[in-house]
Amino acid sequence: MSENRGVVYTGPGTVEVQGIAFPKMETPRGRKIGHGVILKVITTNICGSDQHMVRGRTSAQEGLVLGHEITGEVIEAGSDVENFQVGDLASVPFNVACGRCRTCKEQDTGVCLTVNPARAGGAYGYVDMGGWVGGQAEYVMVPYADFNLLKLPSRDRSMEKIRDLTCLSDILPTGYHGAVTAGVGPGSSVYIAGAGPVGLAAAASARLLGAAVVIVGDVNPTRLTHAASKGFETVNLSKDATLGEQIEQILGVPEVDCAVDAVGFEARGHGHSGVQEEAPAIVLNSLMEITRAAGKLGIPGLYVTEDPGSKDTAAKKGSLSLRFGLGWAKSHSFHTGQTPVMKYNRQLMEAIMWDRIKIADVVGVEVITLDEAPKGYSEFDSGVPKKFVIDPHNALKMA
Repeated sequence: MSENRGVVYTGPGTVEVQGIAFPKMETPRGRKIGHGVILKVITTNICGSDQHMVRGRTSAQEGLVLGHEITGEVIEAGSDVENFQVGDLASVPFNVACGRCRTCKEQDTGVCLTVNPARAGGAYGYVDMGGWVGGQAEYVMVPYADFNLLKLPSRDRSMEKIRDLTCLSDILPTGYHGAVTAGVGPGSSVYIAGAGPVGLAAAASARLLGAAVVIVGDVNPTRLTHAASKGFETVNLSKDATLGEQIEQILGVPEVDCAVDAVGFEARGHGHSGVQEEAPAIVLNSLMEITRAAGKLGIPGLYVTEDPGSKDTAAKKGSLSLRFGLGWAKSHSFHTGQTPVMKYNRQLMEAIMWDRIKIADVVGVEVITLDEAPKGYSEFDSGVPKKFVIDPHNALKMA
C-alpha cells in the first residue's frame, strides 16, 4: 500500500489536494518507532486554526499537509502498541503528546515537552508544532497510540454518531475547556465571544455545564441567526450599542459571571464603523469590561507569538495593547493555551453517545469529500455557519 492524498498548503489563500507519501512508523526527524498506528481516516475536519495559516497569518511553509482534527480506523499497529488492534475506531486528540514527560503526567498534554524540539506542545499539520504530518488525508500516522488515541464504541454505534464524534478531536473539547476554565456552572450567566464553530461549541458546553443563560456575540448576522436558532441569546457587535449595553438589555445588568474568548488574534472592531478593521486586543479588553469582579475568562481563542500578516507593528511580534490593569483591579482570572483534549474527550464521548449533547447540530456539521476541501476552506472563510467535515473514503455515505 503506497498511495495517499492530502490537503496541502500551497501559499497564502490557497490549498490543493495532492498526492502525498503514505505514512511511515517514524517521527518527523526520521526515527523509527513501534508505538504508533496508521489510521485510515474516516473524518477529518477543517478548523478555524487552519484558516490562520491559509490566510498567510503565520510562518507556515508551502507544502505543509494540513489537518489536526482526525477520526480513523486502525489499519496497522506498531510492535509496541498494546491497547489497539486493526479495525478499531479511534478519535485522535489534536495534541501530539508522549504520555511520559512531566506535563503529560499532569494532564497538560497541550504542552508536551518531548514531541516538538522548538517549544512545548505538538500538533498534526500545524506550523511550528513539531512537523507531524496532518490528517486532512486518506491515511495518517499517530505516535504514542496507546496514550493518544481514544477508542470509540462499536463500529455500528460510532458510525451512527460519527458527525458528533468527529468533534471530539478538537472543537468540542476546546469549547468545553473554554467554558470550564471560565468557571461556568449551574446558574451561571456566560458571554461567548464568537459565533463560529468553537464559540458554538463553548456555548453548547456552557449549557451542558448548567449555565442559566448563554449569550453569544459576533459581527456576522448569519452566524448570530444560527446561534439564536439553537436557543442561545445573541448580541450583534456590528451595532453601535456597546457590548455592555446589549448584555444589559438581556440580563438587566451590563455584566456576566464569566466569559469565553472564542475569537483570538484576528478579531475585528465593534460598531458599524469598526468591523472592517482588525483589533487584535478588542475581545480580551471587552471581556474584562463585562465580566463581574472576581470572574473568570477562558481563552481558547488562538493567539500567536508572531503575526506576520498583521497591520499592527506590535501585533506582528505577538504584543497586544491590553487593559491589564482593569483585569487586575477586578481580580479576574485568565486561562489561556492549547486545550488538553484528553482531559475531557472520554467524558464528552459518553455525553454524545447518551444524547446529552448534539454538537454536530449546534455547530452545523456539513460533510464534504476530500476533493471538495479547497471549496470548504473558501466557504469557511466567508463566515458561513458551518463546520466542514472531510470524508476521504465516502465512509459516511456508506454508513
